[in-house]
Amino acid sequence: MAALRDIKNRIEATIKTSQITKAMNMVSASKLRKTERKYRLFQPIKNKVRMMLENVLSSNIDLRHPLLELRDIKKVGYIIVASDRGLAGPYNHNILKHFDQIIKERHQSKDEYIVGTIGYKAFSFCKRKGHPLLNNESINSRDEVHFIDFQAMSRAFVQLYLEEGVDKIIMIYSHYVNTLIQEVKEEILLPITDLARTKTEAVSEYIFEPSAETVMNELFPIYLDNTLYGIILDAKTSEHASRMTAMKNATDNALEVIRKQKLYYNRARQSQITIELTDIIGGANAVT
Repeated sequence: MAALRDIKNRIEATIKTSQITKAMNMVSASKLRKTERKYRLFQPIKNKVRMMLENVLSSNIDLRHPLLELRDIKKVGYIIVASDRGLAGPYNHNILKHFDQIIKERHQSKDEYIVGTIGYKAFSFCKRKGHPLLNNESINSRDEVHFIDFQAMSRAFVQLYLEEGVDKIIMIYSHYVNTLIQEVKEEILLPITDLARTKTEAVSEYIFEPSAETVMNELFPIYLDNTLYGIILDAKTSEHASRMTAMKNATDNALEVIRKQKLYYNRARQSQITIELTDIIGGANAVT
């Protein structure tokens, strides 16, 4: 009787767990649709700013700026984008494992790099590992992405780069491919090396007021802000997709456990009924 009660309690507990994971799956699916749409709609804005900056650079291929110049790498700045919460499958683990591998392969000492983190999971990981941090407290990675949350750290890193405190800034995040596939990526934020600088006849006719240098200086902060914001939107989309898949798998596993436990319960119950019937028949035969 005690075994039957234990199995029944296990079934009820698993049913409650499956209800929670199913609800979390539905919430993540809703957030995924919203964030993915926001990410897709942001791409034309990002591309337009990039095109404007390329036009300025193409008007005079001799334009120079500290953010464009390659230099010897003495110290690297890393920005890790993770989540505040768990229950997102391998999302955080893959990002932090990739970063850990980078540190082991590329750096001999902690003086060669500095880290900025977005999301509590990344902050607690770096704090526990003793990595040198730019931010002294966790920067939230909330579902409603607001640039002001990480603007201070972004500007601090850019200023550090301009002062030659670091010679390269790399973003590490999870790129959203689809609901089932998310891959960890590295993207070089600084120096900016992927802008086209081919001089064209159409662009060369542009007249800049007050000057191309002034326009370029105004566009660079906007370009960097948009690049960082786009990456964080991408990472947040990936997080929701990973959590949705993890909760779907958890729900399916819970249903499978419930099915097996019900089978065990029915077998145990049938065995108990058989024993009771055998006792009754044996008692009746003894009386007669």
